[in-house]
Amino acid sequence: MRTEKRRNAETGKSYPWIVRSTAMVNHYYWYCLDRDFGPFFLKFASYFPYNAKLCLNGHEYAKRQLLREGIGFKALDNGFVSCENPERLRAICEELGPAQVDGLLRRWLARLPHPFTAQDREAGYRYDLSILQAEFSLTQILDRPLHGRILFEEIIRENLDIGRPDMVQLIFNRRVTKRTPGRFRTRVLTDGVIPSLHVDYKNSRIKQYFKQVPDVPEVGARTETTVNNTRDFSLGKRLGNLPALRQVGFQANRRLLEVQRLSHDCAMGEETLHRLNRPAEVNGQRTPALRTTDLRVLALWHLLVWFRLLPCGFANRDLREQLAALTGQSPTMITPGRMTYDLRRLRLHGMIERIPKTHRYRVTDFGLRAALYFTRVHARLYRPGVAQILPNGPPLPTDLQRAFGRIENEIDQHVRRAKMAS
Repeated sequence: MRTEKRRNAETGKSYPWIVRSTAMVNHYYWYCLDRDFGPFFLKFASYFPYNAKLCLNGHEYAKRQLLREGIGFKALDNGFVSCENPERLRAICEELGPAQVDGLLRRWLARLPHPFTAQDREAGYRYDLSILQAEFSLTQILDRPLHGRILFEEIIRENLDIGRPDMVQLIFNRRVTKRTPGRFRTRVLTDGVIPSLHVDYKNSRIKQYFKQVPDVPEVGARTETTVNNTRDFSLGKRLGNLPALRQVGFQANRRLLEVQRLSHDCAMGEETLHRLNRPAEVNGQRTPALRTTDLRVLALWHLLVWFRLLPCGFANRDLREQLAALTGQSPTMITPGRMTYDLRRLRLHGMIERIPKTHRYRVTDFGLRAALYFTRVHARLYRPGVAQILPNGPPLPTDLQRAFGRIENEIDQHVRRAKMAS
């Protein structure tokens, strides 16, 4: 609020008038370290009505409480990787509320210089807390970074429409109509090589990103709801509304994760794919890889699909004869030792198992599914796809050929422009 000079039209005398305006004023920052809250800062404006901002981090509060109680933990820069007593950590987080935050402010206002003097406070002029912005986060710690990255990329791919009004109202449990203000959208932002998913609702948003931590093998998938206006959820701005607002934020995080769980099968195949394509060691026995592009391996997988129908399984000789037919060789050219080598590879990779007290084998459920999948991928995707994209492919251009042609043209144009710029 500012004053401006006005003049009475009848008397011609001037008088001051209070108006709402903007002003560039100095601000004073106090960066402090509290015994209960750790690092925080207070920001005071030097102009009436002397607005102030208090910024604190609930994770730092929890860390301080654990240190005081002697409970060990491994911390992220804004969260936790692990804790010796997770139930106590949960209780500490839940007990943080308006009373603790207000106590922090009063404790430091008694020590720091600020615009309101003792006479002002005695007259009833004092700071009162309201919620300007609040963030509520859920970090899921993953012990396998590669699987977590793949999972997060799939989540982004499958949830590009999560920002639509009909989806947003499910996440925030608020009805969205044509009169609801704000832009409803999903944004995928890339900072370096780490993407983040953003979902907007009025003045609030949910952000998801993959949190890679230096020097720590574990990583976190972070989901956080940021509320910039409590009235988006029919709540007041006074600090006393913090518990209700916390329920809104945490429930939004949980609903989003539930939607993603239903839309994406989290059974990751990356480990299985690497297990087949890399040498394995089972009970001290090492075996070579079953590479998915090896023609001999593909022939073996074709045979596993056939032999799955045999009630009594198959033996070394059965496999040798059929493998020779598929690879265009004579059975005499494939030695029993070579066949034993292949059987051992299939067995240690879990594709087949020996029938007890016999020299016969049967195909496992995993072996059947893997064999069915990879043989069909090779027959219906790899082989015809490679034939289409190669320069000496079919004489009639296909959609795939035209797409690769456009990519090559764009790359060539980019290279030419780069040379011209240099």
